[in-house]
Amino acid sequence: MSKYSEVADQLRSAIERGEHPRGSALPSEERLAEQFGVSRPVINRALRLLRSEGLVRVERGRGTVVHEIAPIIRAATARYTKAARERGQSRGAFATEVTEMGHVPRSELVQLGPVTPPAHVATALEFEVDEVAAIRRRHMYADDVPVQVATSYVPWSIAAGTPITQEDTGPGGTYSRLADLGHPISRFTERITVRMPEADEAVVLRLSEDQPVYVIHHVAWTADNRPVEVTVHVMPVHQWKLDYEWQVDP
Repeated sequence: MSKYSEVADQLRSAIERGEHPRGSALPSEERLAEQFGVSRPVINRALRLLRSEGLVRVERGRGTVVHEIAPIIRAATARYTKAARERGQSRGAFATEVTEMGHVPRSELVQLGPVTPPAHVATALEFEVDEVAAIRRRHMYADDVPVQVATSYVPWSIAAGTPITQEDTGPGGTYSRLADLGHPISRFTERITVRMPEADEAVVLRLSEDQPVYVIHHVAWTADNRPVEVTVHVMPVHQWKLDYEWQVDP
């Protein structure tokens, strides 16, 4: 193992043991070089490795800081149940999973209203030419740390004049409102890809050029096989663990 990898391993273990708490600044590169008996270039390379993993980040005026939020577990097959979405008057699955980790969820609505959706969303919603969707684009935070950009689309023919087009959709979020409107969801489909963030996503999510994102293309379907909502989730790979569980025939 290279020297910088050894240093990175030791720093990673120290962070996991709580010797450098989340949100705290690491010692300077000079002090770390003295501590590990290596040169500053070795320390610099070790820290670059930890930054690429998302374990630490650089903050102006503080130096290298341990990332505040541990990876969030996204239990894909359980998070959309009515009980999970509405637990404690939660506004949806994201708020529930972040709250249960001991963090305060916040969703900043940055775009709301009718739009012509991107072609891939229009196709997923089985739109005719020139159909319009309600868009809800959110920057999502845990303890004011940005952890996700989520953009949802619902056919305007369903959403117009309903809480889906309001800032607060109420307990349970959009899926509970769709159920209220006579469009209960019976199944979901997801496709996951990994790519580097676009420029605006990197700014919002505080990502460096070597930190990839998950892109989850999520579609909600009714019992009569109608797609009624599409959400595109953009999530830092280092910030999320994607858990899946399903039944199999014996």
